[in-house]
Amino acid sequence: MDREQLESLLDPAAYGERTSTVQMRQTHVSFLFFTDSHVYKIKKEVDFGFLNFMSLDRRRFYCGEEVRLNRRLCPDLYLGVVEVRESDGRLSFIGSGKIVDYAVRMRRLPEERMLHRLLEHGVVTEADVRGVARVIADFHLTAERGREIDAYGDLGVIRRNWEENFRQVEEFIPKCLEAGDREVMRQWVGSFMEENAALFARRVEDGRVRDCDGDIHSENICLAEKVYIFDCIEFNPRFRYSDTAADIAFLLMDMEFHGRRDLADFVLDEYCRCTGDTGLAGVLGFYLAYRAFVRGKVTAFRLLDPRIPEKEREAAATTAKRYFRLARGYVLRGRLAPTIIVFCGLMGTGKSTLARQLSFEAGADVLVSDMIRKELAGLPPTERCREEYNRGIYSSGFTRDTYEEMFRRMENISCAGHSVVADASFSRRGERDRVREIARKSGAQCVFVHVACDEETMRRRLTARREDPSAISDGNWELMLRQRADFEPLSPGEETWIEVDTTTLPPSESVDGILRHLGLL
Repeated sequence: MDREQLESLLDPAAYGERTSTVQMRQTHVSFLFFTDSHVYKIKKEVDFGFLNFMSLDRRRFYCGEEVRLNRRLCPDLYLGVVEVRESDGRLSFIGSGKIVDYAVRMRRLPEERMLHRLLEHGVVTEADVRGVARVIADFHLTAERGREIDAYGDLGVIRRNWEENFRQVEEFIPKCLEAGDREVMRQWVGSFMEENAALFARRVEDGRVRDCDGDIHSENICLAEKVYIFDCIEFNPRFRYSDTAADIAFLLMDMEFHGRRDLADFVLDEYCRCTGDTGLAGVLGFYLAYRAFVRGKVTAFRLLDPRIPEKEREAAATTAKRYFRLARGYVLRGRLAPTIIVFCGLMGTGKSTLARQLSFEAGADVLVSDMIRKELAGLPPTERCREEYNRGIYSSGFTRDTYEEMFRRMENISCAGHSVVADASFSRRGERDRVREIARKSGAQCVFVHVACDEETMRRRLTARREDPSAISDGNWELMLRQRADFEPLSPGEETWIEVDTTTLPPSESVDGILRHLGLL
């Protein structure tokens, strides 16, 4: 089907139903047409090796498999397979024209209730995700198992999946993935499987390898009148027959990718409570890394499709790189001893960007003074405060209270044996001394990262921040000048620190430098 034919399906007359509009979207493997009440999904004529939709018979067969398999979790959502007909160069889902393809017909779910949308708006609750976890747990407990399915829990199959991934990302180096990072992953995967062969065998013996979903993430979940989990893997049983830990790991990774590690913890707690899977913890990190790496690969495939607009392909490259960084992060976390990492310096230097990125990759909790300050004041994080330096919520007393609250949370996290990233100016030596005191008390290592940049870059960032409605910090050039005058510089008498200049260095390279200092790279 050429582009003109596909666009003919944007005509409401091509559907045997009333609809005011038709919208088309596409993934790397499908074209989707949305009417007011239904979705029609046509598989693209593509072959990625692990997925082959090149022939009409294959596309018809896998449309049927998609309906059959997804009805396990959504029996009322998948309505059936319909023909795509062609007449006078135009396509339609009705009429008597020549059958040129097939489509899956589904009931349309409310987009505002899709889990990824709810995550974007910050309205997902603990009760919501525990409800999702229960649905997945019930599904896993009753999912089919047997000798044929058990074979997919063998290390040979798991190794093949990884090697396929490593091979298929070759063409995305270095656009989305650094060659060195792929090698870090390859070596870790090999070592992990070799050292934990008995653990993988026990997972099979315990009946944890089943006919799963294979694609459980927030874009495939809708919280409507009930929990809908849709769009499972139909094209290759090798990606569906798997350890149930690999299935739940996809959602846990996805929650973390969206910055909600707290929700992932609730999902994991509820899932383990419902399934009684006490052995999951031993393989979870392995499958989290696998899911992030696969998601990076699949996202990168969009770069190869010329039918996808260039702007969308560029966005896909950025997203894929973030997935690959998260995959590597799961590997590095296992090497990181409990650590307090403090980002200090003047406003506008890029501390928060680096703190967020390092926290994301290292799996560490992040404490942001700007957020804590607004929280103590009872203000929304993005509400602007135009008060002068050392006035209002920026007075010395309020600043002291903000740091005290940060230290309290830092100590709780650190004493629990977890790493924590702190983002604040830490302009006073006394504030830095308190961090070292907490590190000694909790037995954590302590690292200071002093972030700086040239004045032109700082001014540009502070100007942009004032115009950004999502910015949390109220910093501006005038406040920075006052802050710089009061800043007590780090001195040789203090503990060793890392100097990072963000003037020209991309955040990813700055973070890599910090990880090397920590001995993780």
